[in-house]
Amino acid sequence: MSDYRQFAPATLRNREPILEVLLQVLPPTGTVLEIASGTGEHAVFLAPRLQPRLWLPSDPNPLALASITAWQQQDPAPNLAAPITIDVTQPHWSSAPTLQNALKSFPQNPPPDQGRPENFGITSIVNINMIHISPWAACLGLMAGAKDLLPMGGVLYLYGPFQQHGQPTSPSNIEFDASLRSQNPAWGVRNLEEVVAVAEAQNLKLQTIFPMPANNLSVIFQKVS
Repeated sequence: MSDYRQFAPATLRNREPILEVLLQVLPPTGTVLEIASGTGEHAVFLAPRLQPRLWLPSDPNPLALASITAWQQQDPAPNLAAPITIDVTQPHWSSAPTLQNALKSFPQNPPPDQGRPENFGITSIVNINMIHISPWAACLGLMAGAKDLLPMGGVLYLYGPFQQHGQPTSPSNIEFDASLRSQNPAWGVRNLEEVVAVAEAQNLKLQTIFPMPANNLSVIFQKVS
């Protein structure tokens, strides 16, 4: 039997610190939409620990979707949905039927604290390690979709490496940025101030920044209007 699970070594190092932050900043109910779920390791670890919130993973890559499904089959959770295809570089991704249908059908057996259908709506979006390994259009699309999907007070959580004030946060991020750009000129460690400007143009206000292991940051935005 084929094993489609993929493994990202960094997940074992960052999943506990990420969980600690999410427990502080996420709304207490509703659906967490994870954009660019990758291997699915974060989803299967975080979802059961963030109940009664519901967790909806997504990715544009079929291989990633297969990995997420395989991880979910090994470590199922009642509040973890099947992954769906979302590509934030596509226009109007936030109103795509795939997403809307997933929200209507999930979950079949909601946790006890999530008995009301209105609690299934998206109240937060989580995006881990995406914007530096994707074109800038992905960041722009993420912010535009977050504006469309999040309710007032909803949360957008970003995790990854950043530059601040045009400077890398560590020497290792200089090397990492060079490595990324050598693989794809459209990739690279993003300037946090530019990311914040894009977010705030979409009514997503920067709330706080948490330093994280390995010179990464957790960056928290909230929908304000």
